Amino acid sequence: MNSPLSHPALLDCRRLFLRNYTVNINIGVHEFEKRGEQRVLINVDLYIPLRNSTPLADDLSEVVDYDFIRRTIAERVARGHVHLQETLCDDVLALMLEHPLVKAARVSTEKPDVYPDCEAVGVEVFGIKQEARP
Repeated sequence: MNSPLSHPALLDCRRLFLRNYTVNINIGVHEFEKRGEQRVLINVDLYIPLRNSTPLADDLSEVVDYDFIRRTIAERVARGHVHLQETLCDDVLALMLEHPLVKAARVSTEKPDVYPDCEAVGVEVFGIKQEARP
């Protein structure tokens, strides 16, 4: 599988990532899923142009802070019940792409406790901001 960093539009980017961020969320379409929270693992890759993420003074204000990713996900999860992982993924992707320095993002969610005979079931989505045309 090719890395999104090999995509021509992202050759000028660095990848910032959050791996296996664990949240407990009320998610699912079945009645038993609506009665309690499930463990969900969320992974995010942000693609940020090097011109916007290469610190000159070694200062946090010069880059996208990891706290942005975690805080944004926590705020989305706090909104309440979600029926589908696809909805959660799409929502988190849209929120990541709202950041002015983010050029592209990849988001995946996994429910590791659904089936006893597999590691997880999940969804992944990827998006690139469209370049503004003059």
